[in-house]
Amino acid sequence: MDETSNVVEAIDLGTTVPDFSLFGMFIQADFIVQSVMIILLASSVWCWAIIYDKIKRLRTVSERADQFESEFWSGNSLEELYERTRHDPDHPLALLFVSAMREWQRSSTSSNGKIAMGAQERIYRVMHVTVSREMERLEHYLSVLATVGSTAPFVGLFGTVWGIMNSFQSIASSNNSSLAVVAPGIAEALSATAMGLVAAIPAVVAYNIISNDLGRYANRLESFAEEFGTILSRQMDEE
Repeated sequence: MDETSNVVEAIDLGTTVPDFSLFGMFIQADFIVQSVMIILLASSVWCWAIIYDKIKRLRTVSERADQFESEFWSGNSLEELYERTRHDPDHPLALLFVSAMREWQRSSTSSNGKIAMGAQERIYRVMHVTVSREMERLEHYLSVLATVGSTAPFVGLFGTVWGIMNSFQSIASSNNSSLAVVAPGIAEALSATAMGLVAAIPAVVAYNIISNDLGRYANRLESFAEEFGTILSRQMDEE
């Protein structure tokens, strides 16, 4: 009953009834507020794309690492595993193994079957470089989540402040401070802050979770490198 009377009153006054839906507030908003909303929406979509890609990628490399470690510790020949893996190492752990074995074979070949001096140091260096390179690839675009998570609320707040300033200017120009005049502009302004939070909160949560998962995976690579380096070192001592 009240809503109907408000609509009738608005028609009698020759004004339009404000649309308080998200799309309606976007259409009615100032150009600056619209720009802020578009930026925040694009940032949110970009963040969700990164989140999906990182979660999928981490799950894939973890599953492949489990399979590879099962083969590695099965007791089979490392040379046979290397021959099967070296043509298509499709995850960081396999790349780590292949790079170390390749340097191992180069050192053996250059010294007529004997391990060259300094080979162990070179193998460790190669494994370290491989771990750093692969982790850098996995962490690519992760900084976008941190940036959006830290800046989106302030971008939304800027849109809110700008929208409220416009609302006060409308009040001053119309000499009418009734809620019907003020409410649409304030609602449009606050929607910018809401969109900022919608973009920032998932980005911050996902950044923390993915960073922790990447940290655990990096530790896994480093542990494997240490264990594999110990195995190669033992073989060097035997030779």
